Amino acid sequence: MTEHVKILCVDDEPNVLSSLKRLFIDEDYEIITAESGEDGLAILENEYPVQLVLSDYRMPAMDGVDFLKKVCEKWPKTIRIVLSGYADTAAIVAAINEGQIYKFISKPWDDNDLKVTIAKALEVYFLNQQNERLTDELRQANEELGIINQNLEEIVRERTNDILFQNKVLQFSQNVLHCLPAAVLGIDPEGLIVLSNRMADKIFAAKGTSLTGLQMNTALPDDICSFIRSFIGGEIMSIRMDINLRTYLVKGIAMNYSDSQQGNIVFLVPV
Repeated sequence: MTEHVKILCVDDEPNVLSSLKRLFIDEDYEIITAESGEDGLAILENEYPVQLVLSDYRMPAMDGVDFLKKVCEKWPKTIRIVLSGYADTAAIVAAINEGQIYKFISKPWDDNDLKVTIAKALEVYFLNQQNERLTDELRQANEELGIINQNLEEIVRERTNDILFQNKVLQFSQNVLHCLPAAVLGIDPEGLIVLSNRMADKIFAAKGTSLTGLQMNTALPDDICSFIRSFIGGEIMSIRMDINLRTYLVKGIAMNYSDSQQGNIVFLVPV
């Protein structure tokens, strides 16, 4: 416990206040005294935070219950303890209900018991303070997590929209390829057919199947494969071929972009 501890003792009898100051002289507490509830409230205004208030029950003008009730209303975190020389059950109940006291201690008190009670009460005060701090930290963390989740949701939404758009573009591009009056083939550097439009499938593939995913050496005629292997750099190559009793103008080019995409593109146009 590193925080400076202030204890306010309120009693209309000066000798009681002196006894309390002597009792805690060896403790690391600052003992502040007041001889009335009104003085006690004024001290709290100037000295807060005061961790604990120890008040007599029977005092003129403002009794201990009224005093602690006002303390509870204005400084609810302060621990409140009542001292009383009267075994008045109704007074005890009133103090508990209205002042929300931590403990009711009878006069004359036992010094050791009172010391232990004060130490435990202060422990409760600092535990409550720590709980409030942890609760506040948790609330802040939850708020930050909420902001992160909102940002994450927005990012996911943007990425999803981007993917949907890219899929739409890809689907449109695929449909454009299928509508072309020419066969189009895309072959990667390992000879895998990665693109094949509808006309290319119709010319070279079995009915209802696609060339995509097949090796060109097994899916395409030898003369087409030889033509593809003859591509040099970015030069457009051209040749006429008879395929399935029909003549085609076959054009091709080697693709080599800066983003490392490589391969060959082949077009077959019926003539």
